[in-house]
Amino acid sequence: MSTNISADIVKTLRERTGAAMMDCKKALVEVGGDMDKAVEWLRKKGISSAEKKVGRATNEGLIESYIHPGSRLGVLIEVNCETDFVAKTPEFRALVKDLAMQIAATNPRAVSREEIPADQINKELEIYRTQANNEKKPENVVERIVQGKLEKFYQEAVLLEQSFIKDQNRTVKQVMTDVIAKLGENISVRRFIRFQLGA
Repeated sequence: MSTNISADIVKTLRERTGAAMMDCKKALVEVGGDMDKAVEWLRKKGISSAEKKVGRATNEGLIESYIHPGSRLGVLIEVNCETDFVAKTPEFRALVKDLAMQIAATNPRAVSREEIPADQINKELEIYRTQANNEKKPENVVERIVQGKLEKFYQEAVLLEQSFIKDQNRTVKQVMTDVIAKLGENISVRRFIRFQLGA
């Protein structure tokens, strides 16, 4: 494996990923100079370091508004990070704006599963069981159907579990994890509200 990595390729990787120069050089050395593999190596490293940041306090951030063209739909969202410095970065601001647009487009009920009231979940479960029983499904199959439908409900109702509107192959949580890895700080969605005229 060659460790003769040119400064130009390190610079290119840095521009592509936003990672530190030393990390870019290390990634390229680890994968023998392959640019795509180096990007993947950095993402894996970044995501594992992002997971370590998740418990850290987030007391800074931004409140963003999004008004859909026609002014019949609007969103207010508070997204927190650890420092005022990160709150001012273009990456953080772009994430907050994307999250506001996500909420406008998909109308989630909560940020996370834990925020959905238990009585609402129980009501959903009861509906799914009734539907499965009406279709005369065997009892052992009913529970699997019910759990499958509940997972689908979470993917639609929970912001972090929704498919990201700009990349359907990733969830909102995965997009946030990538930004956490890039900026080196924990980021959390504190709250949001969505207004729709006449609703």
